[in-house]
Amino acid sequence: MKADFQFTLNGKPQRISAEARRTLLEVLREDLDLTGTKFGCGEGQCRACTVLLDGNPVRSCQTEIAEVEGRNVETIEGLAQNGKLHPVQEAFVKEGAMQCGYCVPGMILATVALLKRNPTPNQTQIVEALNGNICRCCGYVNVFKAVQRAAQPGKEAQ
Repeated sequence: MKADFQFTLNGKPQRISAEARRTLLEVLREDLDLTGTKFGCGEGQCRACTVLLDGNPVRSCQTEIAEVEGRNVETIEGLAQNGKLHPVQEAFVKEGAMQCGYCVPGMILATVALLKRNPTPNQTQIVEALNGNICRCCGYVNVFKAVQRAAQPGKEAQ
């Protein structure tokens, strides 16, 4: 049975009619055409589907749409503003922190959440924050460099 759900999506009020048990990932991709959030494993293990829920990284393949009622959801599509990439996105580009790019949206959003709560993370904190974000291309070295770059104010503009 469908119900109406209201939440804020990338800074804008959103209302969707959906089955309460549908996943946020399904709603984003199938109903709202926001395909930047990727389906990876469907079991919450790879974190390719990571979005921010009230600023915290969550696995959208494991989050039911009913859980986002009245809350704030941010996807990779919501980061760039006025045609300008978010500083974390810029850092990923500058460091070449992608190969196929499939895992990148989830890693970028996990990084955004990390830097909001800790603007200058050390190596251990970066590893802990991204632990579980799987890159099948094994591009972890450049991802780590990108997070370090994003954590250094002004460096992303270099």
